[in-house]
Formats: sequence, structure tokens, C-alpha cells
Amino acid sequence: MDIHFGFSYIGFIFLLMLMIPNIIWNKNQPKNYGKYVKNENKVLLIFERIGEMLVTCISLIFSDFNINKISNWTIILLIAFILMILYEIYWIRYFKSNKTMKDMYSSLLKIPVAGATLPVVAFLLLGIYGKNIFLIISTIILGIGHIGIHLNHKKELE
Repeated sequence: MDIHFGFSYIGFIFLLMLMIPNIIWNKNQPKNYGKYVKNENKVLLIFERIGEMLVTCISLIFSDFNINKISNWTIILLIAFILMILYEIYWIRYFKSNKTMKDMYSSLLKIPVAGATLPVVAFLLLGIYGKNIFLIISTIILGIGHIGIHLNHKKELE
């Protein structure tokens, strides 16, 4: 596995697609969201926070995610980008909704808790595309925490 340090414009674009809706969400949180946050599993929260930090840094500091040539591997990058587009669609749908907890933890195209699942899978594919074990492992850590927390919130709704 050949890993290259350097700025990743692809990682930067993915992070922008991830963070901009989350910044907007801060002013549009679902009703009673604080009640659910109090019940979050502390172990999952640690996984989520560590994963967020690692994924953010690694996405930016390795040039492995940039497009160097078009090959069969580019299909993986394309699928990752499509998942990020679906993530944006998820957020547009949420912002147009009544902004309830049910809206927050809804599925999209039968993908459960789409707001958590779509970006995690997209970054995992980005790691696979870049053949970067650090992003792959970091995304798995993030996924355990982030998707786990969201699934627990969804269970509380039922």
C-alpha cells in the first residue's frame, strides 16, 4: 500500500458536503433533541468523536483521494460521490420537513438512518478508492459510534 502525504481536494469537497448541512442543522435541530442526547451511550460517543477527528484530518492530509487517472477504481470514487449527493438530498428533505426526531432519523432509498449511514459509507469508499488504510480504519471507528448513536435514537422513538 503506497500512501502519499499532501492536500486532498477531494477530501476537502467531501468534508464541505458533510459540514455545511451540519452547520445549518445547528439552527434547525429537531424538537426535543436534547432529551435524546442525554441518553447517548458514552462508549459510542467516544468512538464517534475520535472517528470524526481522524476522518477529518486524514481526508485532508493524504493526496491518495485526488483523481490522478481514470481507471476502474474511479467507479468507487463515483459511488462515494453519489452517496454524498444522496446525503445532501437527505438534508434538503429534512430542512423542508417539520424537523421532528422522526424526520431526523428517517431512511432514504431504504438506507436506514440515512443522515448517519450515507456519509460514513461514502468516506469508507473514499478510503478504499485511495487505498488508504488509515481512512478505512478511521471511518469504521466513526461508523461504530455515529451510526450506533443514531440507531439508538431511532429505537427510542419507536
